[in-house]
Amino acid sequence: MRRRTFTAGAAGAAGAALLAAAGCEAPGEGADGQDDGYGGGRAGSVTLTVLTHYASEPLASALESAVDAWNASHRRVRVRTAAVKFQDLLTTYMVRQAAGQGADILHPYCLWTGQLVRAGVLRPAPPGAARRIRRDFSAPAVAAASVAGTVYGYPTEVQTYALYYNRRLLREAGLGGPPRTWRELEDAAYRTARRDGHGNTLVQGFGLSRADDSTVVGQTLALLAAGGGTLLSPDGRRAAVGSTAGREVLGLERRLIERGAADPGVPLFRAFPSGRVAMTVNAGWWTASLRSAMGADYRDVGVAPVPGPAAAGHGTLATGFLLGVNARSRHPREAWEFLHWLNGVPVPAVRPGGSPERVAVSRMSSLQVSVGSMTGRAGDMRALLGAPGRGDPNLLPFVDALRYAVPEPNGPRAQRVRSLLRKNIEEVWTGRSTVDAALQTLTGQLDQELSRPS
Repeated sequence: MRRRTFTAGAAGAAGAALLAAAGCEAPGEGADGQDDGYGGGRAGSVTLTVLTHYASEPLASALESAVDAWNASHRRVRVRTAAVKFQDLLTTYMVRQAAGQGADILHPYCLWTGQLVRAGVLRPAPPGAARRIRRDFSAPAVAAASVAGTVYGYPTEVQTYALYYNRRLLREAGLGGPPRTWRELEDAAYRTARRDGHGNTLVQGFGLSRADDSTVVGQTLALLAAGGGTLLSPDGRRAAVGSTAGREVLGLERRLIERGAADPGVPLFRAFPSGRVAMTVNAGWWTASLRSAMGADYRDVGVAPVPGPAAAGHGTLATGFLLGVNARSRHPREAWEFLHWLNGVPVPAVRPGGSPERVAVSRMSSLQVSVGSMTGRAGDMRALLGAPGRGDPNLLPFVDALRYAVPEPNGPRAQRVRSLLRKNIEEVWTGRSTVDAALQTLTGQLDQELSRPS
């Protein structure tokens, strides 16, 4: 997954804005007054370790502010953080678990949930926590943090995908707004694309990126979901990408490349901010980076739902992370109490941008917004971002998408499935394979992979 560089503009105020209240509920009792079923004893002092990928700023400081606020008001249960780079996170979890050195609290990418559950790393959320997670978080976020209907943690950072577009480039091509259908998208891409006399790309009509797994797969799965398609069958045991929607999405991407409207060889994350890409599909985290990189030119950026076959429908991809408790932690009760305090208790917070108005949201929601991201608590996100016309309107389509986004499949072999998907997408992009041949190969590979014994 592409790990982005957040802007630090709001992060300096994160400590005060994040965590104005530090109270915790009675041990083992949730906000609804029912026993959470945490398990575990409570004698003596406890130190919990959180192992995350928040190794760089402003994420590291934002999380540390939250932990400092907990530690300032909880003497018996202390929390400390440890961080590794994202690309080392899964390996670190597995190696430390095998060595009996796993952290109490883990912060994995939801794609890995099934793999970590199968390996005995993650513990199911206790009944009270699971009940509140299902109640307070959007359905895609809950699904991403669950395996076979069992919730394994609190969703933290959640990303949905939408269409980014450059208003100026569309306007110069005579287009009055962003496309709503695949046919309109294809037409707009051809009309906005420009090359020089030597055939070099000046402006891409639609940006396709080969930067990493996340960008290659994320773009394609968002378009697939907008067309009503899915990568796997509902039970996750067979490939479903060979559907009509799958053929149409890969066919669309291949035509854009063949006809010069897309060039995956051009670095998208530099080309779009410099005004050399008219449209692309990406996740909501990018808005903060674009605001920082583009300055006054950011006014040209618009965001709209991912187009589909018809204008009436909506569909897109959701990805995310969860905070869960290690199956081998000796202090599960205390770990779940800390996670509830961080993710489940509304506290007063200020909206970003200097607004004096205070709203009641979870500490994690406030943390994520302070660094340009969001959580799966759609109510928190709307409260923090404010009413339409206030704040950055480009963020609202990503919040809206929490209602209908499709989470990445997160079964035990999800990482391998995604690698196979990327390889076959790029076979189509480079012309080494036709759409039909790539889908036939991919279907066979996925079905074989998913049939392996767990």
